[in-house]
Amino acid sequence: MNDVTIFIFGLSFAAVVGATFAFMWKMTGAVLEDVKKPPKIVHPEMKEVQDGDELLVFKGLEDPDDK
Repeated sequence: MNDVTIFIFGLSFAAVVGATFAFMWKMTGAVLEDVKKPPKIVHPEMKEVQDGDELLVFKGLEDPDDK
């Protein structure tokens, strides 16, 4: 191999290492931000409702003449 090929390989290796470090740093920060957030508080009337349960929805007419 010549010197140019070795230089390109080294430069590519350094870029991959830098990108990997930046990705790990960003993901670590994202995880720590999620841990700092308070837990989601569930309304007392919704405690018995499981995820995926169908709920009754009522949409009243704004004007009684509309049908």
